[in-house]
Amino acid sequence: MLKRGIRKYIDNFRGFSREIWILTLVTFINRAGTMVLPFLSKYLKEDLHFSYNQVGWVMVFFGIGSMLGSWLGGKLSDKIGFYRIMIFSLFTSGLLFFALQYITSFVGLCIAMFVIMTIADMFRPAMFVSIGAYAKPENRTRALTLVRLAINLGFAAGPAFGGLIIMGIGYGGLFWVDGATCIIAILVFWLLVKEKKSIPISKEEKQLLEANRESVFKDKPFWVFLFSCVISGILFFQLFTTIPLYHKDQYNLTEFQTGLLLTMNGVLVFFLEMPIVSYIERKKLNKVKIVTIGCLMMAISMFILLINFWAGMLIMMMLFMTFAEMFSFPFSNSFAMSRAPKGHEGRYMAIFTMSYSLAHILSARVGMSIIDFFGKIYGYEVGYQINWAFMGILGVIGTLLGFWVIKMVREEQVQSKYKTEKEEFLFSHPADGGEREI
Repeated sequence: MLKRGIRKYIDNFRGFSREIWILTLVTFINRAGTMVLPFLSKYLKEDLHFSYNQVGWVMVFFGIGSMLGSWLGGKLSDKIGFYRIMIFSLFTSGLLFFALQYITSFVGLCIAMFVIMTIADMFRPAMFVSIGAYAKPENRTRALTLVRLAINLGFAAGPAFGGLIIMGIGYGGLFWVDGATCIIAILVFWLLVKEKKSIPISKEEKQLLEANRESVFKDKPFWVFLFSCVISGILFFQLFTTIPLYHKDQYNLTEFQTGLLLTMNGVLVFFLEMPIVSYIERKKLNKVKIVTIGCLMMAISMFILLINFWAGMLIMMMLFMTFAEMFSFPFSNSFAMSRAPKGHEGRYMAIFTMSYSLAHILSARVGMSIIDFFGKIYGYEVGYQINWAFMGILGVIGTLLGFWVIKMVREEQVQSKYKTEKEEFLFSHPADGGEREI
């Protein structure tokens, strides 16, 4: 029975191209070294002694840079190709992470985080486009999931190791490791993966693509879906902004203990996400509905934090957030990519990744502001409680938006089916005026 289960689990990983596996390895190397992000708010608060308000503003500039980088990455991926963008982004951001540790002023860090994230997050839409290029269409969602597994496996190792580095040699070590892994990861990619040239398209196809150039701005289900994604992102990024501070302030957890909670998240995602995604794809379940359920579970995880007298609730909260993540993120990527017309994948994925950058800005700014404002009046324990309640309610709103998207997509499918049937009827009945109507 155990042998059969192991074989079934391994079967979920079959059918991927060599390039997808290398991209997965590169992502793992990069994410295993990404130790700065989970501890950034703690570094700013405890090492540099910034106020909650200053921490929030640094995170805002972090998010603005991420948004700009996502937009540039998607736009340039369509123009000059994802391959060059990926190499430039990771190599340059690796060098910049080395320098970041020497900037300690508030204004300097705001500017530095903006520049670094502009360059670093050019990588994300380019990476999504590369998956579309190197993966078979039928494997695209599973390929996205495989790369996400690498991200989470990296996070499983990274935060715990990062906590040990902080306790051993201080925060400076994180910047050296983060920069080095960025450079190593992209060198591996450059040496092992050749650039895939885009297939030339005819003049007629090009004219058709240009005619549909603004279609992304008229795609109402896509934009409502993005709002739901922004809310999911706001809730999820609490893990890297307010929650590490909450661990210290409310329960006096060490960096290592916070790292272990994030490690639990990564390990569970590594073992469970691919089987869950494969099952959902085999059963052909509604992907937007799965994403919506994920958003609801994120809301529940925030409400769980309202129970603040027992540290065990942090584990329960992390379990809900982990399953929410497994439901939401793989199929969010897949749905966004499925809406993109040929030749505009970068454009769609840029806007999609920008939604999460916006979520990062709002997550930090709103969360820190709520805690700071109410904390000064009623005490920081109450400030945290109000923040969790606000985030939970926001998650419920995101869930309702998800159900609205389901309704719009269903109406779209009905209209498309009606249009197809009408055209078929008109072509097969020319005597009834079909030729005239066409």
